[in-house]
Amino acid sequence: MRVEIRAAGICHSDAHYRHGGPRLAPLPLTLGHEVAGIVVEHGANVRDVAIGDRVALHYLVTCGRCDACTRRGEQFCERAQMIGKDRDGGYADSIVIPSRNAIKVPDRIPLEHAAVMMCSTSTAFHALRLANFAPGESLAILGFGGLGMSALLLAQKLGASNIFVVERNAEKRAIAEQLGATIDEPHDVDVALDFIGKPEVCTSALRSLAPGGRLILVALNPVGFDFNPYRDLVGKETRIIGCSDHLRSELEELMTLDLDLSHAVTRTIPFDVDAINEVLDELDAGTTAHFRTVIVR
Repeated sequence: MRVEIRAAGICHSDAHYRHGGPRLAPLPLTLGHEVAGIVVEHGANVRDVAIGDRVALHYLVTCGRCDACTRRGEQFCERAQMIGKDRDGGYADSIVIPSRNAIKVPDRIPLEHAAVMMCSTSTAFHALRLANFAPGESLAILGFGGLGMSALLLAQKLGASNIFVVERNAEKRAIAEQLGATIDEPHDVDVALDFIGKPEVCTSALRSLAPGGRLILVALNPVGFDFNPYRDLVGKETRIIGCSDHLRSELEELMTLDLDLSHAVTRTIPFDVDAINEVLDELDAGTTAHFRTVIVR
């Protein structure tokens, strides 16, 4: 199947991959794993999509047959390839990808929002699912970037009682507060989502959990953090849970949630190499005040 690309989100991971890691396929490689567009070609045996369909793309191309796919989750597929990392991605005019990776996008959802759902929003959604987040529970969001914004909007949709945001950027803190978040130091929270990957922040968040609380590690961070096994875990029956990618079924569910991502997609740019590199440079430097930038065509 070939999809004419209309929207491609620029994720912080793309900035990491631009530098050749982690575990990036040999260059040259086209970046971009948050992709949405229009189906323009498909094989004779394809029945699940039609020419002209608006689709977003599940970024993991998997076999669907191995033990990991069938029992553990497609993100652990033995032969998985991620678009924009292991194979060419969405900073392009079009992309060829198996039809099973297509997620149909309802007319009410702008394609730039659908693109962001394919990583930023779905990863936050998967993290909340792993935490068994329930209505009435409180949440701490560590890092208020693209994933943090999606987590806030999702948690409100899912019935959070209180949402704390930990963020050093004053402009982003102000936006979080305007959207109803609490900017005080988290305390007695049920779930904390780590989108920062800073050891001291993770330690503080773990110690802020209520009994039975869950710290979900999402950030790409190889550095460990300190904790006391009895005081911080055993004594309160708290848990530390890793979060990797998301599931195709969660992408389909997101399309039904009537989620407004207008606050998440704060900038669009043209398909231009200088404009794209400028955004990646900002992400590298940590200077951007934007939540998600999307390339639109």
